[in-house]
Amino acid sequence: QVQLVESGGGLVQPGGSLRLSCAASVSIFNFKNMGWYRQAPGKEREMVAIFTGGTTTYAESVKGRFTMSRDNAKNAVYLQMNTLKPEDTAVYYCRGVSLFNNPYWGQGTQVTVSS
Repeated sequence: QVQLVESGGGLVQPGGSLRLSCAASVSIFNFKNMGWYRQAPGKEREMVAIFTGGTTTYAESVKGRFTMSRDNAKNAVYLQMNTLKPEDTAVYYCRGVSLFNNPYWGQGTQVTVSS
Protein backbone atom coordinates (compact mmCIF):
# COMPACT_ATOMS: atom_id res chain seq x y z
CA GLN A 1 0.00 0.00 0.00
CA VAL A 2 1.31 3.39 -0.97
CA GLN A 3 1.71 5.85 1.87
CA LEU A 4 3.09 9.35 2.05
CA VAL A 5 4.00 10.72 5.46
CA GLU A 6 4.84 14.38 6.00
CA SER A 7 6.82 15.79 8.89
CA GLY A 8 8.64 18.94 9.87
CA GLY A 9 5.80 21.38 10.38
CA GLY A 10 5.55 23.67 13.37
CA LEU A 11 5.40 27.22 14.66
CA VAL A 12 7.93 29.68 13.31
CA GLN A 13 8.33 33.44 13.44
CA PRO A 14 8.02 35.56 10.30
CA GLY A 15 11.27 35.49 8.40
CA GLY A 16 12.15 32.06 9.74
CA SER A 17 12.68 28.75 7.99
CA LEU A 18 11.28 25.25 8.09
CA ARG A 19 12.05 22.09 6.17
CA LEU A 20 9.21 19.71 5.43
CA SER A 21 9.83 16.07 4.62
CA CYS A 22 7.64 13.57 2.81
CA ALA A 23 8.56 9.91 3.14
CA ALA A 24 7.09 7.46 0.65
CA SER A 25 6.50 3.79 1.41
CA VAL A 26 7.59 2.91 -2.13
CA SER A 27 10.30 4.10 -4.47
CA ILE A 28 9.54 7.61 -5.66
CA PHE A 29 10.35 6.41 -9.15
CA ASN A 30 6.82 4.92 -8.99
CA PHE A 31 5.43 8.44 -9.22
CA LYS A 32 5.32 10.36 -12.45
CA ASN A 33 5.11 13.56 -10.47
CA MET A 34 5.33 14.62 -6.85
CA GLY A 35 4.42 17.89 -5.29
CA TRP A 36 3.62 19.97 -2.27
CA TYR A 37 0.24 21.58 -1.73
CA ARG A 38 -1.20 23.67 1.07
CA GLN A 39 -4.58 24.62 2.41
CA ALA A 40 -5.18 27.62 4.61
CA PRO A 41 -8.33 27.96 6.73
CA GLY A 42 -11.30 28.93 4.57
CA LYS A 43 -9.32 28.59 1.36
CA GLU A 44 -8.99 25.99 -1.35
CA ARG A 45 -6.01 23.70 -1.52
CA GLU A 46 -3.33 25.14 -3.78
CA MET A 47 -0.19 23.87 -5.43
CA VAL A 48 3.05 25.09 -3.87
CA ALA A 49 5.64 23.15 -5.85
CA ILE A 50 5.52 20.23 -8.24
CA PHE A 51 8.28 18.12 -9.74
CA THR A 52 7.50 16.49 -13.05
CA GLY A 53 9.52 15.59 -16.11
CA GLY A 54 12.73 16.74 -14.46
CA THR A 55 11.42 20.22 -13.80
CA THR A 56 10.14 21.85 -10.64
CA THR A 57 7.39 24.45 -10.91
CA TYR A 58 6.61 26.82 -8.06
CA ALA A 59 3.63 28.93 -7.21
CA GLU A 60 4.34 32.61 -7.78
CA SER A 61 3.78 33.34 -4.10
CA VAL A 62 6.70 31.12 -3.02
CA LYS A 63 9.19 31.58 -5.86
CA GLY A 64 12.62 32.47 -4.56
CA ARG A 65 11.72 31.45 -1.00
CA PHE A 66 10.81 27.75 -1.23
CA THR A 67 12.87 24.95 -2.75
CA MET A 68 11.68 21.44 -3.45
CA SER A 69 14.22 18.62 -3.53
CA ARG A 70 14.27 14.85 -3.54
CA ASP A 71 16.40 11.99 -2.27
CA ASN A 72 15.80 8.93 -4.42
CA ALA A 73 17.74 6.65 -2.09
CA LYS A 74 15.55 7.63 0.86
CA ASN A 75 12.30 7.67 -1.13
CA ALA A 76 11.70 11.18 0.09
CA VAL A 77 10.96 14.67 -1.11
CA TYR A 78 11.53 17.86 0.83
CA LEU A 79 10.33 21.44 0.89
CA GLN A 80 12.78 23.99 2.22
CA MET A 81 10.85 27.09 3.19
CA ASN A 82 12.75 30.30 3.87
CA THR A 83 11.68 33.84 4.66
CA LEU A 84 8.33 32.58 5.86
CA LYS A 85 5.40 34.95 6.00
CA PRO A 86 2.16 34.79 8.01
CA GLU A 87 0.31 34.10 4.77
CA ASP A 88 2.27 30.87 4.42
CA THR A 89 0.32 29.51 7.38
CA ALA A 90 -1.51 26.39 6.22
CA VAL A 91 -1.62 22.63 6.36
CA TYR A 92 0.97 21.36 3.90
CA TYR A 93 0.37 18.15 2.00
CA CYS A 94 2.60 15.90 -0.06
CA ARG A 95 1.03 14.42 -3.19
CA GLY A 96 2.28 11.83 -5.62
CA VAL A 97 0.66 10.66 -8.83
CA SER A 98 1.54 7.12 -9.78
CA LEU A 99 2.56 5.92 -13.22
CA PHE A 100 -1.06 4.67 -13.48
CA ASN A 101 -2.42 8.16 -12.69
CA ASN A 102 -3.54 7.29 -9.16
CA PRO A 103 -3.15 10.24 -6.76
CA TYR A 104 -1.85 9.70 -3.25
CA TRP A 105 -1.93 12.26 -0.45
CA GLY A 106 -0.19 12.44 2.86
CA GLN A 107 -2.03 13.34 6.04
CA GLY A 108 -0.66 16.87 6.12
CA THR A 109 1.53 18.84 8.48
CA GLN A 110 0.63 22.18 10.05
CA VAL A 111 2.83 25.19 9.42
CA THR A 112 2.07 28.31 11.45
CA VAL A 113 3.97 31.54 10.88
CA SER A 114 3.33 33.97 13.69
CA SER A 115 5.15 36.23 16.09
